[in-house]
Amino acid sequence: MEKLRKSKTLKKLKTLFGGSKRTGRGPGRPRSPVSSRCDVVEGYGRPSVVHATIVIFLEFFAWGLLTSPTIEALKTAFPTGTFLKNGIIQGIKGLLSFLSAPLIGALSDAWGRKSFLLLSVFMTCAPIPILLFSPVAYFVAVAISGVFAVTFSIVFAYVADCTIEDDRSSAYGLVSATFAASLVISPALGTWIEDHTHGQAQVILLATMITIFNLVFIVFMVPESLPEKSRKASWGAPITWEQADPFCGS
Repeated sequence: MEKLRKSKTLKKLKTLFGGSKRTGRGPGRPRSPVSSRCDVVEGYGRPSVVHATIVIFLEFFAWGLLTSPTIEALKTAFPTGTFLKNGIIQGIKGLLSFLSAPLIGALSDAWGRKSFLLLSVFMTCAPIPILLFSPVAYFVAVAISGVFAVTFSIVFAYVADCTIEDDRSSAYGLVSATFAASLVISPALGTWIEDHTHGQAQVILLATMITIFNLVFIVFMVPESLPEKSRKASWGAPITWEQADPFCGS
C-alpha cells in the first residue's frame, strides 16, 4: 500500500514538472497541450512548471537584493519629496505595464513564449546595473521598463501551455509562491552584503550577475512551450485592437 502511494505521488510530480513524456492522463482527462501538439522542443527537457519557477525566482531575487541600495538611491536622487517621487515612478511603471501587457500577450501567442520571456526579463532587469552610475537614470529606466514588465503574464501563459487543466491552478499557485519565496531572504541578504563589504557596488554587481545567469538560463535551458504548428497558424494573422486593448474584458 505504501509503495502504491509513493508511486502515485511520484507520477503526479512528474506530470506537474514535465519529468516524463507521459501526461498521467486518466479516462476523460484531456491530453497535455505539450504532449499532444509538440514532440520536439528547444532547450533542456520538456516545457515544465520548473522552468517557469526558476525564471521568476531569479528575476525577483535579483530585485530583492536591491531593496537597501534602492532606498539609498532614492534619498540621493530625490532629497525632497522622496517617497512621492518614488510613487510617481512606480505608478508610471505600472501604467505602462497595464497598457502593454495585452499586446505582448497577443504577440507571444503568435511568436512563442520564450522570446518574450527573454525580452521581458532583460528589459525589466536592465535598470539594475545603471544604479552603479546614476541614481536618477536608474529611476528613469525603472519607469520606462514598465513597457516590458510583464514577466508574470508570459510565465502564466507558459504554465498554461505545459499543464493540463486539472493541474493548472496548483501550478499557478506554485509560481506565485516562488515569487514570494524569492523575496523572503533577498532583502536581508542584500543588506548583510552591503554591511559587510561597506558598499552597495557588490550588491548591485551580484544582482546583475544573477540577471545575466537568468538570461542565459532562458536562452539555453528553457524550451519553447508554444507548439510550432500553433505559432505557424498565427504568424500571418494580424493583431486586432481587441487583443491589444487593456480595457477590453474579453
